[in-house]
Amino acid sequence: MINSLSLANLAAISARVLVPSYSREDLTAGIVHFGVGNFHRSHQAVYLDALMKAGEAKEWAIIGAGVTAHDSAMRDKLKGQDYLTTVVEQDIGKTAAHVTGVMVDVLTADDRNKMIDTLADPAIRIVSITITEGGYFINPASGRFDKDHPAIRSDGLRPDDPKTVFGIILAGLKRRRTAGIVPFTILSCDNIPGNGHVAMNSIAGLARLSDPEFADWIEANVAFPNAMVDRITPATGAREINHCRETFGIDDQWPVYCEEFKQWVLEDKFTAGRPALEKVGVTFVPDVAPYEHMKIRILNGGHASIAYPGELLDIQYVHEAMEDPQIGAFLAKLERDEIIPTVPPVPNTNLHSYADSVQQRFRNPKIADTIARLAYDGSNRQPKFIVPVIVDQLRSGGDVDGLALVSALWCRYCFGVSDSGRHFAPSDPQWDALQSAAKAARSDPSRWICQSDIYGTLAQSPKFSSAFDRCLRSLWEAGVRNTLVNYANGSL
Repeated sequence: MINSLSLANLAAISARVLVPSYSREDLTAGIVHFGVGNFHRSHQAVYLDALMKAGEAKEWAIIGAGVTAHDSAMRDKLKGQDYLTTVVEQDIGKTAAHVTGVMVDVLTADDRNKMIDTLADPAIRIVSITITEGGYFINPASGRFDKDHPAIRSDGLRPDDPKTVFGIILAGLKRRRTAGIVPFTILSCDNIPGNGHVAMNSIAGLARLSDPEFADWIEANVAFPNAMVDRITPATGAREINHCRETFGIDDQWPVYCEEFKQWVLEDKFTAGRPALEKVGVTFVPDVAPYEHMKIRILNGGHASIAYPGELLDIQYVHEAMEDPQIGAFLAKLERDEIIPTVPPVPNTNLHSYADSVQQRFRNPKIADTIARLAYDGSNRQPKFIVPVIVDQLRSGGDVDGLALVSALWCRYCFGVSDSGRHFAPSDPQWDALQSAAKAARSDPSRWICQSDIYGTLAQSPKFSSAFDRCLRSLWEAGVRNTLVNYANGSL
């Protein structure tokens, strides 16, 4: 029997999967979360669900929020199932599902005034955000807040009529300040180095455009803890929706599928209290940076490295790319020789063992994470996951051939056609500019790395520019597979 996911059907569903042992009526909201996508529901919401099942944190329920059309579509799906989510955890040897009930509402652009009212409510003590790397209005090359972005200029000129996530957060903070209410903590859950610092720079930077004194107050009084988050969570499609129905008998309009592994490392820096997340496996540390560097460079950098050879060789899934001998050898050598040397020591962690475990996670066939997902939005991901590694390797005198090959593979992908002749759909907000640069680079490779908004001054490095030139020419002349072989055996 198949049951639609709802509070009314939880008793029937409980015969097949774990459901919340807490009552929705006992929950009150303490968190507003912007960006109610799959990752948030497989990560932060799961930790809170575990804490609530232990009889705690009932004053820390989540109100979701968002300003995009995607957020509105997600709200409509979740509202129809009482904001419940089926989370399906998949390891190579097992599959298990449970239902989470920590979310009590979702507000979207249509509810903007209610959103600001909610942020001003003293009960809300944390505002968390998962808005992707591109949502912070940061110049990729400089790493600085982009005050000239049209959306930011608009909110800066009209702070009382905000349209962006950060503008809405500022409106809520301003009301709290006026009323003498303790400011909420702003917690970034995005894969960005120093994500707390980045969030502070973006929010205070926006405030500074209209009210410099308010910006100073934010920097002095609002907590922005840095965080490292980790759980591979693919996009949901018909495959996952049908699997949830057929395997667990649950009709969930947007179930979340993820790996069994999860990790959350947090600075213990909160202005108005926090849930006791350490009781459910969250690690609180004075300095997140070592963990952050490890994860962003080894895992996210690894994803960014295999995305484009995977696409160029017409591979659909991440685990299939890892089974490909040439891609697997490329990633292993790149991690060992060029990425790991740039990662500082991490307490009680062997970096090579961590890299091995990451590659094993990539091989999990049940996750069915797509190469297309990894290839999306390279103009935001490459400057955060790959370019800083290149800079550090050059600074230390290390090799950059593999990193140059990553950049060349991205360039070759942005040309728009795989080695077999398959055409790629646009997959980046900057697709037109990237494709124009990629086409120019076919005859003059320097035209790609001279994109200073992405590569900064790297085009001025003879070592990197020479390696990039060699790699891109090889991809066009010898093809992707032969180029990967030559890199792995040291003859590129």
